[in-house]
Amino acid sequence: MKAMVLTNLGSPLSYVDMPDPVPLEEEVLVQVLSCGVCRTDLHIMDGDLPFIRSPMILGHEIIGKVLQKGTKVDKLAVGDRVGIPWLGWTCGDCVYCKTGRENLCDKAQFTGYHINGGYAELTTANQRFCFLLDDFYSDTSAAPLLCAGLIGYRALNMAGSGKNLGIYGFGAAAHIVCQVALNQGKEVFAFTRENDFIAQEFATSLGATWAGSSNTSPPKPLDAAIIFASDGELVPKSLKALSKGSTVVCAGIHMTDIPSFPYSILWGERVIKSVTNLTFKDGLEFLSIAPKIPVKTKITEYPLVRANEALDELRRGKVSGAAVLIPTH
Repeated sequence: MKAMVLTNLGSPLSYVDMPDPVPLEEEVLVQVLSCGVCRTDLHIMDGDLPFIRSPMILGHEIIGKVLQKGTKVDKLAVGDRVGIPWLGWTCGDCVYCKTGRENLCDKAQFTGYHINGGYAELTTANQRFCFLLDDFYSDTSAAPLLCAGLIGYRALNMAGSGKNLGIYGFGAAAHIVCQVALNQGKEVFAFTRENDFIAQEFATSLGATWAGSSNTSPPKPLDAAIIFASDGELVPKSLKALSKGSTVVCAGIHMTDIPSFPYSILWGERVIKSVTNLTFKDGLEFLSIAPKIPVKTKITEYPLVRANEALDELRRGKVSGAAVLIPTH
């Protein structure tokens, strides 16, 4: 198969031939139909997350078709269309797994990190972490739902039921969460990089009440804030924008150090939470409600061989919505 492969930190991906993967007994072999490009991929490439092996195939927002089943696969059939998310395997035996919190499993393995991902023509996935998909979404429009959508949905649930929601960093996850929040009757206030008028216009076009720089204050106090950007300085900034008893949710897998801040902006029973991965239940819930809203994903398509270009444009904030790779078979 052809794949875009990471071999060294700080280096671009290489388009190479790789051996076709062989599924283990509880895995399926999947033909990759599309794969979303996530900021976590950049964190891996930049060394923000430990560089655990080489070569590595990134990509964890995968839409694909089952080509072959392992000997113990009983939940999927050849020909099924599936979605493959970031959480790729858990032990099933620890206290977290046994209490529906498998997202916290200490032995968890992740797609496009421990497990080779979707920047390739083929991949394998454990049947327990594949979502069976209907045909409501196209292959490319469905891809961002598998991480941007799932993590965003979990973050939104953790943010609580308050009406005024601030979203810091208006990219792939934010443009999906915005639509879900509006459907729930919330008002959305979008915070972007300084002078990022394109992102601000995108947010208001989706129904955000207000959009502006993260260095400014919203027109009214927030009942909750979700931070998708990886800038730790946004934590005290968002705390200052919250009303009492409200929550800041840090939704990224990596964030730069949070600077010290006065206790007074936390006081008043304000809360800071982090989101860790997703549970399978999160995925089932979100993928069932997304078509009913309906959530519409804005995507920019790239052939697999142009993955470096897609990653570079994501890094520079040039992707409006989500970037999606398409292998050529």
